[in-house]
Amino acid sequence: MSLDSDVIVDRRRIRRKLTFWRVAAAVVAILAVVAVGVVVAPGGRGTLASTSSIARVKIDGLIRSDSDRVEALERLEKSQAAAVIVHINSPGGTTAGSEQLYDSLVRLKAKKPLVVVVEGLAASGGYITAIAADHIVAQQSSLVGSIGVLFQFPNFTELMKTVGVKVEEIKSSPLKAAPNGFEPTSPEARAAIDALVKDSYAWFRGLVKERRGMDDAQIEKVADGRVFTGRQAVELKLVDALGDEKAAVAWLEANKNIKKGLPVRDYKLQPRFGDLTFLRAATSITLEAVGLGGIARRLEQSGVSQAVDRLSMDGMLALWQPAASN
Repeated sequence: MSLDSDVIVDRRRIRRKLTFWRVAAAVVAILAVVAVGVVVAPGGRGTLASTSSIARVKIDGLIRSDSDRVEALERLEKSQAAAVIVHINSPGGTTAGSEQLYDSLVRLKAKKPLVVVVEGLAASGGYITAIAADHIVAQQSSLVGSIGVLFQFPNFTELMKTVGVKVEEIKSSPLKAAPNGFEPTSPEARAAIDALVKDSYAWFRGLVKERRGMDDAQIEKVADGRVFTGRQAVELKLVDALGDEKAAVAWLEANKNIKKGLPVRDYKLQPRFGDLTFLRAATSITLEAVGLGGIARRLEQSGVSQAVDRLSMDGMLALWQPAASN
């Protein structure tokens, strides 16, 4: 009995030591992965962009104002990347955010050869982004255009009458906070918003006309808010050629003296710790080390890490919205 007790104690001691060294190894692995992430994080100060590569930038989803993105593009300006390929798959977003991104890409283009590849969609604010480049490539079935500006606001007047709710307010002038959705929109408020939309639309339209070298007749054909396929967009001068990233690289080699055969490497626009892939990997290593690998796998499969993209956006929109189906 005593021998059995000693054996059990020894086994427990060995197990504790083994667990300690597993955890210690996991901690070392986490620190190593984090250190590597800090050094080589895409878009960070330690990015590995060099003259032996072409930087690939992706613009996906809704476009809003984003100071982190501006700073990342400014770092790319100062990097040693030979050229930049911007992939766009966006329905647009706010006019202010789209203008900010356009201006950032124009500054980047002044420092490095830049070409845009339209993947699925470059509509409205997404197209504002695209025309920062001197050359735009799109796939045949891509959707391009939606040149226009939108201002939407809900009006709850009839609903509030039904439920017996009235919002009272005191304001300095009739157009303050108008429209507000709690009362019928006055003709004066509607006229004021209409003036804003028309002014922003004139800016958008003029930008397209200038950047794409169109005359009045050509801009009239494309500036009514419609989207066009890539095939149509080539004929309408909205894009320059059909193709994918390979076509973009070929254009850079033929027109911008970029050395043939350079690899294309991702350059992400998040802050240095914006992409937490390496931290998730380190967490999985730790859980595996202490025998909790099942939890790691369940976390990986869950949708907890997925962010909700469509948040409310304030202000005027340069956004393409297909009709919702029933």
